[in-house]
Amino acid sequence: MTRTIDALVIGAGVAGLYQLWQLRRDGLNVHGVDAASDVGGTWYWNRYPGAKFDSESYIYQYLFDEALYKGWTWSERFPAQPEIERWMHYVADTLDLRRDFTFNARVLSADWDPSRGRWTVRTSDGEVYDAQFVIGCTGMLSAPLENRFEGQADFKGTIVHTARYPKEGIDVAGKKVGVIGIGATGIQVIQTIAPEVGEMTVFVRTPQYVLPMKNPKYGPAEAAAYKARWEELTANLPRTFTGFEYDFEHTWAELTPDQRRAVLEEIHADGSLKLWLASFAEMFFDEEVSAEISAFVREKMAARLEDPALIDTLVPKPGDYGFGTHRVPLETNYLEVYKQPNVHAVPVKDNPIERIVPEGVKLADGTVHALDVIIMAVGFDAGSGALARIDITGRDGMKLREEWEKDIRTTYGLQKHGFPNLFMTGAPLAPSAALCNMTTCLQQQTEWVTGAIRALREKGADVIEPTAEGEDAWVRHHDETANATLIAKTNSWYTGSNVPGKPRRVLSYTGGVGTYRQKCEDEAAAGYPAFAMSRAEAAVEPAE
Repeated sequence: MTRTIDALVIGAGVAGLYQLWQLRRDGLNVHGVDAASDVGGTWYWNRYPGAKFDSESYIYQYLFDEALYKGWTWSERFPAQPEIERWMHYVADTLDLRRDFTFNARVLSADWDPSRGRWTVRTSDGEVYDAQFVIGCTGMLSAPLENRFEGQADFKGTIVHTARYPKEGIDVAGKKVGVIGIGATGIQVIQTIAPEVGEMTVFVRTPQYVLPMKNPKYGPAEAAAYKARWEELTANLPRTFTGFEYDFEHTWAELTPDQRRAVLEEIHADGSLKLWLASFAEMFFDEEVSAEISAFVREKMAARLEDPALIDTLVPKPGDYGFGTHRVPLETNYLEVYKQPNVHAVPVKDNPIERIVPEGVKLADGTVHALDVIIMAVGFDAGSGALARIDITGRDGMKLREEWEKDIRTTYGLQKHGFPNLFMTGAPLAPSAALCNMTTCLQQQTEWVTGAIRALREKGADVIEPTAEGEDAWVRHHDETANATLIAKTNSWYTGSNVPGKPRRVLSYTGGVGTYRQKCEDEAAAGYPAFAMSRAEAAVEPAE
């Protein structure tokens, strides 16, 4: 049986829940599909020990409904995954969203029919959907790199990627545990399980700049105080550079060295991402400023580690990369963990992991680290990975996966030329995952999608697709903006360099959340000039 609907939403996370709610409100027959067993998106899948916000809880919320915002009370500044998942359930229950979702069903394929202007979508539970619109709310970091090393299937113990951590957890008490990776996720795992393990070996390839987290509890007074700011946050968050409540207030050249140091000390003591996202914007463009701020953070880290060997292994060196050009993790006593006698930091940049063997991890020099449990915090195929893992066929047999294997291109990160009526959120070339409070960005992107569909229907058209010229213009603007930053000069998942063979491009828009929002608003106000709207029988002609 084929189910005919107006729109299919892929994903039941922050974007998917709000997208479905908006389209349902506008009178569309809309349905959602998710591979998980319930709502939550990233907060369903990432239930590893220590998973938590690094955006302040009171800004990681929906702002379109005052009662929805104020009806939930957070227990602390940076809550952990169980509380966040409960919040997602609260949203789904309050807005009555579950009735329009099918869970435990993965989208396998989507095929465009130009004669009808509709998509045929097949899912793992055998369902077939005939939909005018498909909206991929599949997440920025939701395609885990699970098969990272040869021999994983041979390991005699337990091996797991952090994004597939089992609901029932893993017993690490007294065991030999290996953690591969010290990005934001690895750090959360390491600092959380350190008191439980018998012995922990951390495999360190790329040292990370880290910032200490301050996480005060919220009682009734604190909750009332942040809820009283709803109007302020609603007006402010969508227009800042990163979608956080704070913004860049200081200009490097206008301050003396002593004044700069005072600003850095004050912001570092805030215990948030503010040093990264609201100290000096020049750190992203000026190598001298980047070097000074990087030296400041290295100094703070070295003072805590004390041991020269640990400093050499865990603190980035001058010239490696600048603070803020990679994802900056928040941590709680993470560095101090390495002072435990049962915790070992093993550098693997020059002596890499060769393979997983039945006993544990084997390095290139032949050393084998015997382990009972291996936790892989080895990252994701960011931005493009989740949609590319679906077999999506657009006009003239064009495969989205193949197009992105050649060059990662979109129009505003919201559509892709050659794939009519396919919308996406958190996708490449939009603010996504990097330099963005994701609830701020995903709300804006889903609202734009809703507005575009509404405009299309009001015009009496039924197909919308970026023009080749419109896409070229956006890619050109994106690249000019990104290539002016130091981010473009570094190797990380921000540029796709963590995935062998992935085309290199800064994946997230770096011009600022507020600027991006304005450009999207201008595009809509001008009648969507970068897009072609048509009837199905007069669809956009393929590009040469």
